[in-house]
Amino acid sequence: MAEAIHVMVGVIADSAGRILITRRPDQVPQGGLWEFPGGKLESGESPESGLARELDEELGIQVHASRPLIRVQHDYGDRRVLLDVHRVDRYGGVPHGREGQPLTWLVPEALDPALFPAADRPIITALRLPPLMLITGEDPGRADAFLARLGRALEAGVRLVQLRAHPLGARDYARLAQAAYDLCNHRGAKLLLNRDPAEVSGVPRHGLHLNSRVLMGLKGRPGRSDEWVGASCHDPEQLARAVTLGLDYALLSPVRPTASHPGARPLGWETFAAWVDPVPLPVYALGGLTMDDLDAAFRHGAQGIAAIRGLWPGY
Repeated sequence: MAEAIHVMVGVIADSAGRILITRRPDQVPQGGLWEFPGGKLESGESPESGLARELDEELGIQVHASRPLIRVQHDYGDRRVLLDVHRVDRYGGVPHGREGQPLTWLVPEALDPALFPAADRPIITALRLPPLMLITGEDPGRADAFLARLGRALEAGVRLVQLRAHPLGARDYARLAQAAYDLCNHRGAKLLLNRDPAEVSGVPRHGLHLNSRVLMGLKGRPGRSDEWVGASCHDPEQLARAVTLGLDYALLSPVRPTASHPGARPLGWETFAAWVDPVPLPVYALGGLTMDDLDAAFRHGAQGIAAIRGLWPGY
């Protein structure tokens, strides 16, 4: 099998959060579609050097700081590509099409996956998902105190919340979910319900989160087409199942020892990175992590971190 073409890709945002995209020439494969700027890594080049060279050649900008966002492997049949995507945090110059290519700026929510090559589509998902996922903590039965903690987390900047409240019955869970949904909506955050999809069909939400048991028992993707659906995974088989079902994201755990699962063997960052690398989905790192681990998570291929203790106020 031929080696995949290693392509460096830059995600560039302006001060309004809009993302720069360019249109492919009509005469090349995938011609006329939009894409994120970048190009082939040359022999002997480091990823950082290749990214800087490509963005200078294509856009006339100088990369000052960047970080990994996602790596996407895709087989087009006649060729295989590895998109090595970095988010450009700081750059010099004004982007312009040095090769005559059209450019435009759009917020992530306005990027239409149908107008991009298939390999680029997971990048859009990664851009729409934040780097932090809060998993709600203990004692959901004390709703007032629980919701007050959630409110403090949202005030601190959390924008993705997984409502985990296993001790509650279906009616109490639905009542708590409605209140959490209202709080999240007020702060511009998204609420994911960690519950059997059949139990929450009419409960307000922005998405579903599946445990690994539910994930492995499904024959198709649950939920609505306009909501996030993700799953907890603990091994490569479960990650592959998430891809097969067309889920939007995954959690992989435990990276480190955790109080909630004291008997689980931690993966460590190297195993995490190896298991995530072939997965064309954003994957959050979970297990004994805090905000201090965010940079390490990025370096090892994670979308970001998910946490209970590390993000739940007063835990």
